[in-house]
Amino acid sequence: MTSDRATTRALWIGTYQPEGASPGSGEGVWRVDVDLRTGAFGEPRLAVTLPAPSFLALHPSGRTLYAVGEDDPGTLTALEVLADAAPDAGAGDPATGLAVLGAVASGGSFPCHVLALDDEVWVANYGDGVAARLPVDPATGVPAAEGVTTFGHEGSGPVTDRQEGPHAHFVLPARAGGDADGVLVSDLGTDELRRLPTGKAATAATSATGGGPDARPDGPLPTVPLPAGTGPRHAVRCAGHLVVVGELDGRAHVLAPRADGGYEHLGSAPVMDLEATLPQGTPVQPSHVSVSRTAPDEALYVGVRGPDVLAVLTVTPAGVEAGPGSVLDGRRWAHRADVPLGEGAWPRHHAVLDRGAAREAAGAPGALAPHEDLVVVALQGTSELVSLRVDPRTGAGEVVHRLPMPTPPACVLEAW
Repeated sequence: MTSDRATTRALWIGTYQPEGASPGSGEGVWRVDVDLRTGAFGEPRLAVTLPAPSFLALHPSGRTLYAVGEDDPGTLTALEVLADAAPDAGAGDPATGLAVLGAVASGGSFPCHVLALDDEVWVANYGDGVAARLPVDPATGVPAAEGVTTFGHEGSGPVTDRQEGPHAHFVLPARAGGDADGVLVSDLGTDELRRLPTGKAATAATSATGGGPDARPDGPLPTVPLPAGTGPRHAVRCAGHLVVVGELDGRAHVLAPRADGGYEHLGSAPVMDLEATLPQGTPVQPSHVSVSRTAPDEALYVGVRGPDVLAVLTVTPAGVEAGPGSVLDGRRWAHRADVPLGEGAWPRHHAVLDRGAAREAAGAPGALAPHEDLVVVALQGTSELVSLRVDPRTGAGEVVHRLPMPTPPACVLEAW
């Protein structure tokens, strides 16, 4: 497949080691092209071999890619995006284009998420709940010499086999459009969003305590509590609200921003049909949540492990329609439909691609309609990438292409 940027998007794919193997058993970061008109994949190409690069993030400059190493102790590797893989490379078949700049300790164990801001990178360490901050050059994203500073945490939750201690799972800016108000760390183990300072405030906080895993902000920022047993995992902004999916309760929690910089928990809606019949013992574990590209304030997509579907939730003004769901802050948040991904799929992560001008290719054989979203899902259980066409307003969707991967995919990231 050629890489004409008008019709093709390049993806970075983070992976896990094969089932039963230890980290470093041949996995790495892959590069895959996808046709924005049809969802067809090109051949996967190994860009770099790394142990358990299960989550990736691209610096805003586009020049540095970050990969966590999900192990104990964990690592964060910075990768230079080489010139022939950059967005201005033009048409043709660009090289995979990654070179290792260096690796640092992630500050904790089993890191599972990374957030890249202009001048710093944040890592969520699932194993021990530590959130770590690494200053970077804002022009290139290259890590600074002073290294990682860490924020530890304590606490537990009522689900004893999953919430015996803190488990940091996701980091996002506390406010839309910037990081001036710090970051929020979703903690699956303690049922809360921990708010931590960024920039100079973070440096002052860690300097005051000497850094290390027991560091605390100087003058604690308010946390955002969630209902006991939520198990907050990933989050996204939709229709002016923050939506957090609970891995343990199977619900999408809706929060409204407050004037003091915090958030108010308004309520929640189930991510699946509560009347759906599932085999006894089937877990319902939401993983990643995203918004529609074509209707960003009207639809959410949630990967759900166990039932192995991409669930579609719609957001409509209260009173427009009746039926199931939860009316919160003047909107009805409701499960609309599910797109089956295949038995044993175990969807780990997904990306809703920016189709751009390729939306105008409607009518061509196999082409998606202009209003449809193209979603690429990493299926950890079956070691595949799949592309889906989804109508965000009706929830109708289907798998259009499948791509077997040499090692289980765990993260999907647009290369530009």
